[in-house]
Amino acid sequence: MSKLDESSERQPLKLWMETPLIPSIHISNSLGPNHSVYLKLENLQPPQSYKYRGLSLFVQHQLAIHGPSLHIICASGGNAGLAAACASQALGVKCTIFLPEGVSESTRLFLKRLGAQLIIAGEFYLEAVRAAERAVESDKDAVLAPAYDNPILWKGHASMIDEMKIQLPHSMKPDAIFCSVGGGGLLGGVIVGCKNVGWDDVPIVALETFGSNCFYQSIMANRFPSRQVPEGTSVRLDEQNNVKIAYVHSLSSRASSLGASEPSAGVVKFALERKGGVRCVTIPDELSMQTALLFAEDHKMMVELACSTTLSPAYKPSLLERLVPLPESGAGSSTRTLVFIVCGGFKISGKEMAEYDQNVRSDIAAGGQWDVMVDGETLTVQK
Repeated sequence: MSKLDESSERQPLKLWMETPLIPSIHISNSLGPNHSVYLKLENLQPPQSYKYRGLSLFVQHQLAIHGPSLHIICASGGNAGLAAACASQALGVKCTIFLPEGVSESTRLFLKRLGAQLIIAGEFYLEAVRAAERAVESDKDAVLAPAYDNPILWKGHASMIDEMKIQLPHSMKPDAIFCSVGGGGLLGGVIVGCKNVGWDDVPIVALETFGSNCFYQSIMANRFPSRQVPEGTSVRLDEQNNVKIAYVHSLSSRASSLGASEPSAGVVKFALERKGGVRCVTIPDELSMQTALLFAEDHKMMVELACSTTLSPAYKPSLLERLVPLPESGAGSSTRTLVFIVCGGFKISGKEMAEYDQNVRSDIAAGGQWDVMVDGETLTVQK
């Protein structure tokens, strides 16, 4: 075995933080005495999201292959770029981030503080991706950092489940783990992590928003082949994984960090074959906004909509009961132990939170209820 092979197989140092798993007194009490709710605080990672786990592992892996001449290139207007830049700075690696127009000044400033070179490339994210791909082709030392579709990312993200198993009291197994899903990077990590620690039977609930629910539509296309495809969505067969993949042509959700046009085919396959299953949920932006406001009031933390989407069932007992029913009397413990991954995100501000408050107030004043999609069924929840 060559020295290069040895170095690439050697276990790298962990750059990410072991984040706390805290009990949520507020949510547990509001749901009742038969609930024990825990929050995995991935918003405390250095670039403020879980993405640092997988992307730091990816950069380390590429450094072992390419050596110090490595040049990390990433197309991102947010958390993936910040994670790639943070990892590159920690490892002394050159990093260039291709941004679409309109990325906030605060994000640009953070990227510069992390030592990244910024290149504005196009009006839309896809244009930035194409420019980044061309840059990689013209630089022999350059590697394109993936956003979500890569086994090394999933391996890095899976580390939070390793931590979770140790952090839960009395080595208990959760009754469900909740996470958001866009392209599927986080969900892939949760599935891999659960398999690693013997939690393959633990239900996972994956949530996204209307206008960005490519994963939900992909799972539905596989589970219900005769189901009509929604307008603005097309479906193709991924031959490598033998699964159907939905492509959402226009992303309209305010939860921009969930804004993948199509998900990882590998993660879709994981979800379809998983023993414990993956429950797929789509909620409206306004419900996610309301949750962000309630979570900030309870826990004094601001999170992106992509993160508050995960937390929405914690604030809607009727939805939670549908997703994770309480065991019947005499069927073992009557207490539900639930873990919500607070995935974080840098793209939130006090100004945006004020906008959310106004939007939610207006929507509630209009009356009615919110529609939520759960595994092909439409439910209503109180505003």
